[in-house]
Amino acid sequence: MIKGKVVVVGVTGGIAAYKSAELVRALVKRGAEVYCVMTASACQFITPLTLRTLSGNPVYTKMFDEPRVWDVEHVGLADKADLIVVAPATANILAKAACGIADDFLSTTILATNSPVLFAPAMNVNMLNNRVTQDNIKRLEGFGHHVMATGHGDLACGYQGEGRLADIEEIMFAIEELLAGDKPLQGYKVLITAGPTQEPLDPVRYLTNHSSGKMGYSLARCAQLMGAEVTLVCGPIDLNVPKGIKRVDVQTAEEMYQAVLTVFTECDVVIKAAAVADYRPKQKNENKIKKQNSDIYLELARNKDILAELGKIKEDRVLVGFAAETEDVVANASEKIKRKNLDFIVANDLLQEGAGFKHDTNTVSLVFPNATVKRLPQMSKDAVAVEIWQNIIKIIKMRGSVG
Repeated sequence: MIKGKVVVVGVTGGIAAYKSAELVRALVKRGAEVYCVMTASACQFITPLTLRTLSGNPVYTKMFDEPRVWDVEHVGLADKADLIVVAPATANILAKAACGIADDFLSTTILATNSPVLFAPAMNVNMLNNRVTQDNIKRLEGFGHHVMATGHGDLACGYQGEGRLADIEEIMFAIEELLAGDKPLQGYKVLITAGPTQEPLDPVRYLTNHSSGKMGYSLARCAQLMGAEVTLVCGPIDLNVPKGIKRVDVQTAEEMYQAVLTVFTECDVVIKAAAVADYRPKQKNENKIKKQNSDIYLELARNKDILAELGKIKEDRVLVGFAAETEDVVANASEKIKRKNLDFIVANDLLQEGAGFKHDTNTVSLVFPNATVKRLPQMSKDAVAVEIWQNIIKIIKMRGSVG
């Protein structure tokens, strides 16, 4: 959603200005072309050199600097931007933008742009709640600008309450949402599974795998940005799921099976990205298994194949699976497509560098029932998610409807 987009990051003078570096890094990591504009006060909290290093582009601080290109720079940047995000946005910049004041590079750029403008405020709670600030926020929203809610907690001024800068991931999601454009999945209900399962052996130990849930998370976020109503059934993962996505937490394969069945009939598209344990201990010990002087042997029972069970009751839903393999990747994936009645399967070779569990990247092949194989280069899991959804949307269009 962000890759290739030009994002102007405006930084104003508040203690939260240091977090703008994290925002710039996140934007660049997801493929955006980032330009930073700093107010004079912002330069007291974080240096332009920091943002120039992270963005790889010049940082604008003064209205009348020697031009880098032969145009009126604030207008050129305003025209070039796909989005302007001001983070942190002080009460001062909110007031300027609300009243059309253009007395520095940032306020002038905001006034000159036709692109979406997103403000992420950060300030003292009393300043935020002041009627003037609240009126300015309403005025900005009335102009079509977007103003994020602040977080709640301890503030740098010593107060506690509203006024903290929103989490960077929340700001990133708001940016992605504004840049998403069309909503091809509007009106569709989507079910995605993610992460590992844990099969208890005793109160202390369990059988599991290395899945981080990142791929399922990327698929869920991408679907939400495309307009879908998303349910994410996930094993134990340490990821903050975006607001608006219904999260159902489970531990075992059986719990995941039951949770999936509960919502399956309501869904149009199902993607099984979770790494579900194939086996569980046949007997769970109520007490911790004590260390023995000899080897111990575990008897394992087969878990349900959730994807195969869904394939039996699929009807006209789109059903997509994942296959994590270490050998004969495409052949094994093709066999699973037929046996589990899938529309296609996403196969990844765990031996490939930068692929599989815990990485932010993945190298996958999309394998279809007609033996067509689409091999994707190594890319971020967000980019893989876009590719997967584009292929699902093709299936939806071809069928005319699903569900």
